[in-house]
Amino acid sequence: MKACYSRVSPSAKVKDPKLVAWSDSVAELLELDPAEFKREDFPLIFSGGKELQGSECYAQCYGGHQFGVWAGQLGDGRAITLGEALNSKNERWELQLKGAGKTPYSRMADGLAVLRSSVREFLCSEAMHHLGIPTTRALCLVTTGDDVLRDMFYDGNAKMEPGAVVCRVAPSFLRFGSYQIHAARDDSKLVRLLADYTLKYHFPDLPDEEELEIKINEQDGQISKNKYAAWFVKVAESTSCLVAMWQAVGFTHGVLNTDNMSVLGLTIDYGPFGFLDAFDPKYTPNTTDLPGRRYCFANQPDIGLWNILQFGNTLMAAGLLTQEELQYGLNRYADTFMVHYQQNMTKKLGLKEYNKDLTSKLLSNLAFDKVDYTNFFRALASVNLTEPITEDTLVPLKSVLPDISKERKKTWMDWLSLYREKAEGISDESRKAAMNKVNPKYVLRNYLCQSAIDAAEAGDFSEVRQLLEVMKRPFDEQPEVEKKYARLPPTWAYRPGVCMLSCSS
Repeated sequence: MKACYSRVSPSAKVKDPKLVAWSDSVAELLELDPAEFKREDFPLIFSGGKELQGSECYAQCYGGHQFGVWAGQLGDGRAITLGEALNSKNERWELQLKGAGKTPYSRMADGLAVLRSSVREFLCSEAMHHLGIPTTRALCLVTTGDDVLRDMFYDGNAKMEPGAVVCRVAPSFLRFGSYQIHAARDDSKLVRLLADYTLKYHFPDLPDEEELEIKINEQDGQISKNKYAAWFVKVAESTSCLVAMWQAVGFTHGVLNTDNMSVLGLTIDYGPFGFLDAFDPKYTPNTTDLPGRRYCFANQPDIGLWNILQFGNTLMAAGLLTQEELQYGLNRYADTFMVHYQQNMTKKLGLKEYNKDLTSKLLSNLAFDKVDYTNFFRALASVNLTEPITEDTLVPLKSVLPDISKERKKTWMDWLSLYREKAEGISDESRKAAMNKVNPKYVLRNYLCQSAIDAAEAGDFSEVRQLLEVMKRPFDEQPEVEKKYARLPPTWAYRPGVCMLSCSS
């Protein structure tokens, strides 16, 4: 009942493990010699089949709200931490095997993962990093050589799939739910103990309480010197910055339960995620979310705030926050989100100042014409704004606006006229250069993942590795791969199992 974690060792069946792919940049963080990837026993160690020397394995205990409802105890059901590595910069990196076998928190599940979901987690962890979005990382992806039974759509059609393990890496995998579970058990002492651990090792830059001053109420000058309030504000602000980045790049997490929210402001737990193809504010990549679309793209900012509220309630229940400090943190989330979202959208348009009317009309037009979100902004960078807007101005947008009516052309020309007005004083050259620095040409679309998965399940890992290389340079033109990786999604990309997935793995 009072456990933050339970000791457990990897137990997945490993027959003939193979190294599918690895991240050189994560190896650099860990100061791991690249020659280690060539070791004969490397796949065995990172599939959980052989003990990593010096490791102290455990699974974390946490709870969480799932789809808005308290679910009680959850925990690492198929993730086992090997331990923590401290590099020469004194940076802490926790190594965790996902899919390495049962833990005390597996409930009725087998603790295993399949190649399909593991490819997605490995690639998206790295793709998000190279987009500049805070995220957990992935060191490597290994197949186990054993098959796993899975029912992808929960429709009774289970089948055997190749098993795999991802080695995830982060400073910590602590989540909102890590604290919630102990507050739900009325164990305030353990909430405080875990909070103190978190502050000591992951928020060392917070000022001492003697130097701390948080103006929680500007009107009456109320000041807080509570270190837990300062921490809560940090978590709220980093979470809002993260969600603002998601909204700008068109990323939908898919399962924003409180147990999938990192206290470090990292994107964590890549399940049925999806990048926007045709712009649809109500898009959800999660079939489980379809009835109410709670976690759809447009709802993510509000869900982030709701989750922060649950985290704050946990700290308040443990006596670490007052109601006023909680409200201040919620206000900081809302204010910080708006500042960063406006900044991000302004940069995406290559402008100097945010314009609400311009942005709102753009998003409305994108939704109405179902325009590809990623490709639109790259195409917009090439539009000529030096001359008055005519139909010829639309030519660079032809690839993303292929079949629109005369009426819609007029609507887009009106918007471009407004855009031209707001871009006055900015040369086309400088605007294009600025836009292409923040608008990726390449994102990890679900159909690209699926192509790599199909090849990997047939024993060909080259597509996983190639896709990883492309995603390392998302803002570069990379003309040699443009036709394959930057094109509009094919029709098959919209079938279930590609554009939408369940939480099953």
